[in-house]
Amino acid sequence: MKFRCERDPLVEALSNASRGVTNRGSSRPSLSGLRLELTGDQLQVTGSDLSLTISVRTAVSGERDGVAVVPAKLLADIVRALPPGAVTFEIDDDEARIGSGRSKFAVRTIPAHEYPQLPEPANSSVSLNAAEFADALRQVVSAASNDESRQILTGVLMAAEGDGLRLVATDSYRLAVRDLPGISVLAEGQQVLVPSTALKELSRLLSAAETVTLRLGERDVAFEVGDVRLTSQLIDGDFPNYRGLIPSAHPNRLVVGREQLLDALKRVRLLAKESTPVRLVLKADAVDLVAMSPDIGTATEEIDGRHEGDELTVAFNPEFLMAGIEVTPGDEITLETIDALKPALLRSSETPDFLYLLMPIRV
Repeated sequence: MKFRCERDPLVEALSNASRGVTNRGSSRPSLSGLRLELTGDQLQVTGSDLSLTISVRTAVSGERDGVAVVPAKLLADIVRALPPGAVTFEIDDDEARIGSGRSKFAVRTIPAHEYPQLPEPANSSVSLNAAEFADALRQVVSAASNDESRQILTGVLMAAEGDGLRLVATDSYRLAVRDLPGISVLAEGQQVLVPSTALKELSRLLSAAETVTLRLGERDVAFEVGDVRLTSQLIDGDFPNYRGLIPSAHPNRLVVGREQLLDALKRVRLLAKESTPVRLVLKADAVDLVAMSPDIGTATEEIDGRHEGDELTVAFNPEFLMAGIEVTPGDEITLETIDALKPALLRSSETPDFLYLLMPIRV
């Protein structure tokens, strides 16, 4: 294999693909490397831990086609450290020679035949608006669990809902649901469970894109964004019956300015250390935010609001409450409650497409 290319686009390709490389110990040493495949003037760089695969295409000046596997971190670090300008690659047998100006490196390669055969993405595809899909992921993915011992909860449910697509995530303390009307990705009644870690990587890729192409297979899903393809294995298992968690009626309803509530919460939570909750005292025309830490002190703030129902006090984990407020759209939001111990619903006053359910804390 032999080719020449500019440093900066190669750094970007190597950096993106490297995010798919396993950071944990693996029984397959080849997975610590990046697979480089040159065909004509197209270089494909692939990193994978088998559950997540990121493959990037970039244009080069190719001289001799070939396939090689090079240690991922070392390769990315070398190319990133080179001066701006042209970089040359020549890979023969068990050595990759990398040069730029007066800088020259020789790196031992990993046998290419040891790299696992990765599945090809499904042929059928659907294109989505990247900005809209990225917004939906921003609202939902953070509600998924990080606890690998509860693998089902580390995924985001993608389900056919009416004439569109629904995204759902929960860590059992909170639940986020976002509908994307008019997006027919799945067949009626179909649902799949996508690892939230893969969708976090996808979110990073969507920031500058206009469209994203989704290809759904039997056991994996692929997202194509420009010259990058991200493929993830699906999680096998049954997602919890989240519909049963959402109350059908709420006798108490608070309407409040979103930024006003968020700013007050940021101030009050300064005294909500460790597991200290923030109390919301709901009154007819106002809401009091209270945080009490016996060893530190007390913070209170009153903000305007419109509350219908019984006056009551409900307490929440301040980080979870703030996360929900931050991803709820609109200038005004509603907080709907049954009582101090039942799940509360956070919604936008302007759109029904998103809801955030939060378990209160007993105080």
